[in-house]
Amino acid sequence: MSATTSAYPSAHPSAQSDRFVHDRLPPADQLPIFRYDLPELQIADQANLVEELLDKAAAKGHADRPMLRSPTQTLTYAQAAAEVNRIAQVLTEDLGLEPGNRVLLRGGNSIMMALSWLAVVKAGLIAVATMPLLRAKELGDIIEKSQPVAALCDGRLLSELEAAQAAFPVLKTIIAFHQPDGANSLETRAARKSGVFTACPTAADDVALLAFTSGTTGKPKAPVTTHRDVLAMCETWPRHVLKATPDDIVIGSPPLAFTFGLGGLLIYPMWAGASVYFNDGPYTPEGMVKTINEIGATISYTAPTFYRQMAPFAKQHGVPTLRISVSAGEALPDATRQLWKESTGIEMLDGIGGTEVFHIYISSAGADVRRGAIGKAVPGFTAKIVDENGDELPRGSVGKLAMIGPVGCRYLDDERQKNYVKNGWNYPGDAFMQDEDGYFFYQARTDDMIITAGYNVGGPEVEDALLKHPAVAECGVIGKPDDARGMIIKAFCVLKPGNTGDEVLVKALQDHVKATIAPFKYPREIEFVTALPRTETGKLQRFKLRQT
Repeated sequence: MSATTSAYPSAHPSAQSDRFVHDRLPPADQLPIFRYDLPELQIADQANLVEELLDKAAAKGHADRPMLRSPTQTLTYAQAAAEVNRIAQVLTEDLGLEPGNRVLLRGGNSIMMALSWLAVVKAGLIAVATMPLLRAKELGDIIEKSQPVAALCDGRLLSELEAAQAAFPVLKTIIAFHQPDGANSLETRAARKSGVFTACPTAADDVALLAFTSGTTGKPKAPVTTHRDVLAMCETWPRHVLKATPDDIVIGSPPLAFTFGLGGLLIYPMWAGASVYFNDGPYTPEGMVKTINEIGATISYTAPTFYRQMAPFAKQHGVPTLRISVSAGEALPDATRQLWKESTGIEMLDGIGGTEVFHIYISSAGADVRRGAIGKAVPGFTAKIVDENGDELPRGSVGKLAMIGPVGCRYLDDERQKNYVKNGWNYPGDAFMQDEDGYFFYQARTDDMIITAGYNVGGPEVEDALLKHPAVAECGVIGKPDDARGMIIKAFCVLKPGNTGDEVLVKALQDHVKATIAPFKYPREIEFVTALPRTETGKLQRFKLRQT
């Protein structure tokens, strides 16, 4: 394996006889460059990620260590491996699925959802995990694009998927889980199997998953992720920044259908030999704090908004076992970082990543954290700030983030590929500033930069200032077209109980922003709302605010 390559470099033949996804990859001139500059990034050309992370766990001494936990069940690594094998047998023996076939997965975070995902990938199939709140229309869009032939679905979520199946009969078979008494449930079928299954001998560059984006722009895309991509990512942020251990117990709210959740709550704990806890349903902020204490969780994953809501309960109850709090999914306001630190004593581990590249590539932890910065490029990645022509800007300048590393964006059959990858570099669509020491400071999504009277203003900076006011629980900031100024800054604020959204508070918030950051950045309009539009993963949907 060379250190730098630009396409699918594997000399090992593909094991995926169904070439649907391979045949719909971007043309060669739109592919990113991949760099494998570190020794640990030299992945063998034949690799199945589940074989590497789960089947080989016993040889690392993890066979009898807990891997998957819930309120009612705990599976060791050896027990989980046997259950994965049984589900893989159902897929290949009962359904006759062939490597490369897509399998849609629908369910919340649970042990069965995790086992099902691993079984799909171990069998050489391609996992298409979907958010549990999606409706038939949205599921239909995913089915139309990815053409799955089978689905594994939580029995409580069947109705919307069955409605989508009626419109897209390419989805031939749906098997439900969490229906243990059903004669044809996944649990019943799997119980009949031997639990002996040999991993499909996939090429490292065979496709493991299609992770549809969560849709902050309203138009989801389908990034393609290979076995090599996932294994390489395990050797970057988890190895060099997170540094989890086999004794860690991981908890979090991001869905497994979201790569932030898939990495943090399944793949990376397996890589470290740690265990992960799945709740029997969605968390509340107080509920997560209590659960952290009940199970002795040491690592948590959730979005900044949820940490902000958890902070008063963490301060009230304490979180003595928690040692790492990972924030990602959207920009982390410094006000939230400081609130969490004041409530828990824990310095938040921030990061920016993306579905297109699976996970986090800029981050810093512990003593390496610099206030206001997300962090530095994770080992294995190179990042820079560039202008419209792709030329690197001087340090301290605001421009577009460009990144290159062992993973890169490959959209499934999507014209937007050429916007994300340019001259081999990945352009996530974020505006950043990099200081002289290499720290990256997030400004905004590039399409969220507000140009008002000739000034460039990042919405997140204004949001952070507003969140420092004691009356504000949540906020979102956008640019609103204006004849005189081109744009004005408009804020949408959710207030804490006991506050009244009137003209007096509008002026108080405006004055507060003027006193906190440059006065020209204050919101000339403030609208009080009861809730902000967010994706299921907690990302603020500013495009919906712009539509109001």
